[in-house]
Amino acid sequence: MRLRSGRLLAALCLGAAFPLLWYAALQGSRGTSRGFGFSRLTASCGRKTIEVITKTIGNDLDMYQHQFLELRQRLLYAEKENKKRSRELSSALNEIKHIVAKRINSTTNHTDGMKVLNDTRKLPVHLTNLYYYLPHLQEHEDAIFPNVVIGQQRTGVSLVMGVPTVKREKQSYLMSTLRSLLHGLSEKQKNDCVIIIFVAEVNAEYVNGVAESIKTSFPREVQSGVLEIISPPASYYPDLSNVKKTFGDSEDRVRWRTKQNLDYSFLMLYAQPKGTFYLQLEDDIVAKPDYIRSIENFAAEQSQEWMVLEFSQLGFIGKLFKSEDLPLIVEFFLMFYKDKPIDWLLDHLLWVKVCNPEKDAAHCEKEKAKLRIRAKPSLFQHMGFHSSLSGKIQNLKDKDFGKSVLHKAHNNPPAKLATSLRIYQQYTLENVYEGKGYFWASSPMAGDYISFTFLKPLKVEKYFFRSGNMDYPGDILYDTTVEVLPADEAVRKVLVGNRSKFNYTATKDGYLKIGAFENGIAAGNIDPSVGEILAIRLLVHSDSPVWAILSEVLIKMSEN
Repeated sequence: MRLRSGRLLAALCLGAAFPLLWYAALQGSRGTSRGFGFSRLTASCGRKTIEVITKTIGNDLDMYQHQFLELRQRLLYAEKENKKRSRELSSALNEIKHIVAKRINSTTNHTDGMKVLNDTRKLPVHLTNLYYYLPHLQEHEDAIFPNVVIGQQRTGVSLVMGVPTVKREKQSYLMSTLRSLLHGLSEKQKNDCVIIIFVAEVNAEYVNGVAESIKTSFPREVQSGVLEIISPPASYYPDLSNVKKTFGDSEDRVRWRTKQNLDYSFLMLYAQPKGTFYLQLEDDIVAKPDYIRSIENFAAEQSQEWMVLEFSQLGFIGKLFKSEDLPLIVEFFLMFYKDKPIDWLLDHLLWVKVCNPEKDAAHCEKEKAKLRIRAKPSLFQHMGFHSSLSGKIQNLKDKDFGKSVLHKAHNNPPAKLATSLRIYQQYTLENVYEGKGYFWASSPMAGDYISFTFLKPLKVEKYFFRSGNMDYPGDILYDTTVEVLPADEAVRKVLVGNRSKFNYTATKDGYLKIGAFENGIAAGNIDPSVGEILAIRLLVHSDSPVWAILSEVLIKMSEN
């Protein structure tokens, strides 16, 4: 408003001056006195106009500066309040995380040794695409993490082995598979690998039962970290009640293979950060002796880039991947998990990577063979007869596995052999003792025995007994002790009185318990103070649910 008043005054002054200028031009000769009067009037109006304009502008600048300072103060206050609210929100979020973690820990009721993973529970950036393929996980973000972990959660190893297992209607081969995988591993190899058993079931009672069986059968391996057991949350699986039938398969078969694809993917994602290489196995296989060394040597021989090394020609058994490739592989599997079996999807992934659509199938196979390299002979053989798919019989055998070594021969001292077990067909005790074959008998009962009575007293340095073999790794001796009968009659009389002077437990009939079978094997040295012995006895203490094979017997005499 001030600015408008100033402008109006200036306009009035200029309007008043204009007629005077015109009059002065006509009366220019009438003297300087009148001209001087006009000049004073003009100067007076000009000064007033300038003063008004200057004052008006100055007042406006003061107003705008005041408004700017006021706005700046408001912004600073808003910034301060925002930081305060941010700190409050962060504090509240941390409190929520603490409460959730505390609740998870307090509700853990699994068997002793089980641990619930409650670390960051944050999905790695490279796995966030899982939400596109499994959209239900957006409502169950923790579902990609396992419910239960038994073991030491070992990391930084060279080889991670994945063994998925499910409940079977007929027969479980899991324990036999684990015995075969652990058999013969050196301490160095055990320290540089981890075997993950993925119990792909959501029934807590069943999962806990499998976990307890493994802990009971392999306590040292669980305690040391060689074995780990995990299971998935129920929320990991999408609704599989209405699957689309493809390739002429029944709805049950499509549902079975779809879940199997999800199981493999879950296991691979868990295993990925644990080691350098990942070996995919199944729960019904047999491994060749020293298979880890064979895998290491074959991988070291490769001079070109590869994606998968195959140590079995069957299905998804014995497939070795580089752990760094697993996120890509899993993502591809999950894109098409509803459409095809896992081994087909792996082949399609290789096709996508290297095959040229403009060239023929032979060229494609040649290119895929550069990424998928086959090792011969095979290191793993399928042994299961009843598939995990209900009602399916699957008697598959890998022809490249070769003939199994079912027994091992040693030069044992002459002895009289006896057993209370019911021998199966031609598989006699003499076979295994003389190195001609193996001994096989029907299920042992408590009190059954196998004895080796020497023709003369001997000083025995060490012993080794192996039960089960590669074809039947589950047919082992359970709850069976190794006992020796001292040759000195005086010693035996003392032992009958249960007053053993040795570090061994004495039996009522004069034997010393010097060892026991563990995971199908009994081995050890005999204390020289025992002196010469007359016999060695294997004594069964409880009924066995399986038949028994004795595939190796070594009795080494002392050289002194």
